[in-house]
Order: sequence, then structure tokens, then C-alpha cells
Amino acid sequence: MSTAQDLNNLRDRLSPSERMPLVFLGHGSPMNAIEDTAFSRVWSDLGRQLPRPRAILVVSAHWMTRDTTLVDVSAMPRTIHDFYGFPAELHAQSYPASGEPELAREVVSLLASHHAQGDESWGLDHGAWTVLKFLYPGADVPVFQVSINMSEGLDYQLEVGKALSGLRDRGVLTLGSGNVVHNLRAMRPGGRPHDFALEFDTLFADRLADRDFATLSNEAKLGNLLRMAHPSVDHYLPALTIAGASDERDELTFMTDAIDLGSVSMRSFVFHAA
Repeated sequence: MSTAQDLNNLRDRLSPSERMPLVFLGHGSPMNAIEDTAFSRVWSDLGRQLPRPRAILVVSAHWMTRDTTLVDVSAMPRTIHDFYGFPAELHAQSYPASGEPELAREVVSLLASHHAQGDESWGLDHGAWTVLKFLYPGADVPVFQVSINMSEGLDYQLEVGKALSGLRDRGVLTLGSGNVVHNLRAMRPGGRPHDFALEFDTLFADRLADRDFATLSNEAKLGNLLRMAHPSVDHYLPALTIAGASDERDELTFMTDAIDLGSVSMRSFVFHAA
């Protein structure tokens, strides 16, 4: 099914509801934030279909912590330009959304068993603002980030998602931002996709559709294919957070399933109420 058909079907299903969808976006290169690409156009289209949330909670691949899960409780999250060697236009980008300190502190409590702490030093990294600027271009919805704990295994991030799932019924949109395949060492600018990238991307989509999260979080079972797709799992973990926050009542819609640069999956997906 084409991306256009997927989005049209999603538009029909995202009727006004108190229960917020769950979104994972493959964010890819920061240049998507300032270029007219197939990916940024899909993000804009999705933003026009999504309900307006009370707040947005972002789990980005670019906020990594160890032995703790941090929650941004700042009132005005700063725009972080956490990249190098890109044009001045990209470094000049800003996403001036407010934070949601009261709700963020509640999330610290929700994640108490995951060693959560409040934090005011982070803000919105490029995993967050490069896609948010297309989803909600007015920057008029409060937003805050939750870090990924790199000291724990893959199943831990599923548990984080489950702990956050109740926020859906309180008007909070949970957004994961990373990439289903992310191996920058194997990039082929303008080249064909690596076989391992296609294989892992397909495996992920099939297992996600079957709700076989046990396989998706089993490093031993995924074996060398996981290591090829993710020399570091930081870009994979946000996808597991979103999976963990979903339940059997949800329908799943895939978008933008291309492999970019040979080794970066741009696959995105939405869990939404049936």
C-alpha cells in the first residue's frame, strides 16, 4: 500500500477521541528540517490529521542517560542543535514551545521504579524539534522530553512505554523519534539499501504488526542482524517505547518505509484507537 493510501486511511480513523494515538517517526538526517523531502511532507500531512493534544511527551534517540531516566521539567525547553557540519540555516532553527512542568513532574512519579528524576538542563534535541516543526508548526502545544536509559536492556524500554500508556487517556501525545535501522558507518549516499537494512526493517514491521514484542526486545534472538542494523541501540529504543505504550485495542498504520542513505530506515508508524 502506498504512503498516500496509508495516510488517507489513517485520516478516516483518527476521529476526535479522548484517547491519543502513539506516534513513532523515523527522523533521519537533520536536513529534513529545512528541505522539502518526501519525509517532511508526510510529517506535515500527519500533523494535519492528528488530534490536538494537551501536551506532547517526546522520547528521542538523542537524549541518552545511564542508570536513570530523566524527565525535562523546565518551563521553556531550549532548542538544542546537537549536530555538526550542517548549514547555518539549520543551526538557526528554533522551536519555541513551552514545557509542561507540572505534568512532567507527574511523569517522574510514574517512572519512579525506573529511577526517574526531574531535569532542567536538556530541552528539545533535534530528534524532537526537527519533526515537531512539521507536526505542530505553531509550537503552540506544550512539550517535554523523557530520556532513554542506555544502561538497561531492550525490554526495559518496553516497560517504560507501558508505564506511560495511561497518559493517552489524559490528552497526552507520546512521540518516539529515532530510526528502525540506523547504521551511519554503512551509509551509501544515493546508493541502494543494504540487505541487512531491508531484512531488519521487514522483520521489525512484521513482528510489530503481530505484537511480537518479545522478539523485538530479545537481543540474543535478534543476534547479529540487530548489531548490523544498530551498532548502538539508541535509535531503536524509542520505537520500543511506543510499542510498549500500545495495547491490543490499537490499530497500526505504517508510513514512510523507505531506506535512506543505504542504512537508515525512515519507517514511521502510528498506533491509534480502532
